[in-house]
Amino acid sequence: MVLQTIPARIRWSVDLMDVQPGDHVLEIGCGPGAGAELICSRLETGKLFAIDRSESGVDRTKRRCARYVESGRLTVRQIDLATLRVPVKRLNKVYAFNVNLFWVRDCADEIALLHERVVPGGAVYLFFEATRPEEVPTIVEKCSAALAEGGFRVQVVQRKVPSVVGIVGRR
Repeated sequence: MVLQTIPARIRWSVDLMDVQPGDHVLEIGCGPGAGAELICSRLETGKLFAIDRSESGVDRTKRRCARYVESGRLTVRQIDLATLRVPVKRLNKVYAFNVNLFWVRDCADEIALLHERVVPGGAVYLFFEATRPEEVPTIVEKCSAALAEGGFRVQVVQRKVPSVVGIVGRR
């Protein structure tokens, strides 16, 4: 089996989330599975539910994280957040990296779903890699507004090199 590295931007974002052993986490847009792998490595009694609209993203995550799927620590599904009915009653954390849903269109329904499922004291972590720096203010503004309108307290965090911005919505 080929050892796959975890990019520094993913390590930084997951470190910022401070995943605890008993957390229940939702990952939106699991893609190649790097975030899922790192999150699951920090869980003991907790669980990660990872979703992606793409069949290939789901397949890649399942292959990369097969040991966590087999252990029951990770569930991966091909589904859109808008149609998701979260199988766990309460989530401690929600994680998304480069998921444009939160800044390219109205996402009030999705934010309401997250607010309903995230426990008080829990948080939604939205991260974006700034491949076009001129878009960062728009991303921050739109994501922050969506989270605030949905009842979350917002904090913006930025990593300078490479440029990654995080918008954290705390419940």
